[in-house]
Amino acid sequence: MAAAEATRPDVAVVDIEMPARDGISAAADLRQRLPSCRTLILTMYGRPGFVQRAMASGVSGFVLKDGPADALAAAIRRCAAGEDVVDPSLAAQALRAGPCPLSPREREILAACADGLTTAEVARQLWLTEGTVRNKVSEVLGKLGARNRAGAVQIAKENGWL
Repeated sequence: MAAAEATRPDVAVVDIEMPARDGISAAADLRQRLPSCRTLILTMYGRPGFVQRAMASGVSGFVLKDGPADALAAAIRRCAAGEDVVDPSLAAQALRAGPCPLSPREREILAACADGLTTAEVARQLWLTEGTVRNKVSEVLGKLGARNRAGAVQIAKENGWL
């Protein structure tokens, strides 16, 4: 953020996974702090949920790292020109996948479970009762058709919902 605020780029290129935070939240912060800066996600993770979350957060583009360099350059130019750019196959996958079935709170709880926290630890961290956490986890398992927390985490990650 400091580099972007200092240089005020027309287009920022970020990855989904970065050292301190994820690219989608970084893109949302960029949009808030530097509204004239457009953001392009460049990633190797072509999952429908990532595309949906990224576009909902206001990114201008989403392309895969394994594409040709000239396609990336063209995507950056198109973003700079004010266009939204999404890899066509990813856009089709995102449309077919439909929305994430989890509520924001359920995603938050599942993310804490993905970090290996116990029910009690999730409850303390999110200011919930242990019963509420257990109920929400049960709802998540049902929505995702998972047998356990680990399965739910895997399904959510594979779809880009976490």
